[in-house]
Amino acid sequence: QVQLVESGGGLVQAGDSLRLSCAASGRTFVGAAMGWFRQAPGKARNFVARINWSGDVPYYSDSVKGRFTISRDNAKNTVYLQMNSLKPEDTAVYYCAAQLPGRVSYEYWGQGTQVTVSS
Repeated sequence: QVQLVESGGGLVQAGDSLRLSCAASGRTFVGAAMGWFRQAPGKARNFVARINWSGDVPYYSDSVKGRFTISRDNAKNTVYLQMNSLKPEDTAVYYCAAQLPGRVSYEYWGQGTQVTVSS
């Protein structure tokens, strides 16, 4: 059974930091890129960040660039999202997802973790 499990969400104040983790189990995601997405209430799910398998090519949405950092530890099958200088508009459910080699879409998704930023 394939599983992606996010953790690290919570309630923080504007300007605070959080680090999200996403642990993969059930299969080996060798070569897979990993992404973070978020969905605010009443809105569509949006891309946040992506990192390639080797971890040396991160990519961010404009809304988080300079504040968020994506990283991964392949030995631990875990991807991270360090979120600094959080804003109320960052409030959302955050999902991690796996993009297998050669695939366009993200085929595996976690259940999400809630991040709430108060002003």
